[in-house]
Amino acid sequence: MNLASRIDHTLLKAEATRPQVHRLVTEALQHGFATVCVGGVFVADVATALRGSPVKTCAVVGFPLGHSKPTVKAIEAAAAVKDGAQEIDFVAHLPNLLKADLHAAKDEFLEVIKAARAVDPQVVVKVIIESALLLSESSDAAPDRGESRIVIACQAARESGCDFVKTSTGFHPAGGATVEAVRLMKKHSGGLHVKASGGIRTYDDAVRMLDAGADRLGCSASVAIVTAAAAAGGS
Repeated sequence: MNLASRIDHTLLKAEATRPQVHRLVTEALQHGFATVCVGGVFVADVATALRGSPVKTCAVVGFPLGHSKPTVKAIEAAAAVKDGAQEIDFVAHLPNLLKADLHAAKDEFLEVIKAARAVDPQVVVKVIIESALLLSESSDAAPDRGESRIVIACQAARESGCDFVKTSTGFHPAGGATVEAVRLMKKHSGGLHVKASGGIRTYDDAVRMLDAGADRLGCSASVAIVTAAAAAGGS
């Protein structure tokens, strides 16, 4: 397993600076991470710095709340792709998923995907569903309620043309990625890839998520993770 190639090396803090993003790019090239994942203001610079390398540029959209109108997310996604983003991670409008409203979720996803792929038909699109929130409102009386929301989120992602379902922004108070969420998302993905993100800080965390079925990891502690993997005899 080439662990580095399954990690999106991420810097999404509100106070992130260009020198910090430059260091992120340097680390990604050194270690061979899958992408550098940043906010839209940095996308053009990152894409220029990564041009000709196997490391891709990933942009977040509607981040971290997902409250923008679908048309606004669509414009943001298209702008990021024009700036050189090869992958887009957008935040779903969470009330649609909490209500398990398949049609509303699918309509939103389609608008973002159509706009991004009008610029680049090959762009990879990941939808962030805040799985910890969707699962948090289950109860003893309705233990499957959270799973039913995951089912709907995955169905909307699949039917709209997303490539990945992603656990979390890492900013929601409900929490980040969990083994349970990743397993459920893999179970109901219908062939979509799963990205685990939020709270993955150690090599052991990374292994647990991959073992649960994650295809990609979103990490800000990527360098520490791959360094620990090398020390443990992993890769």
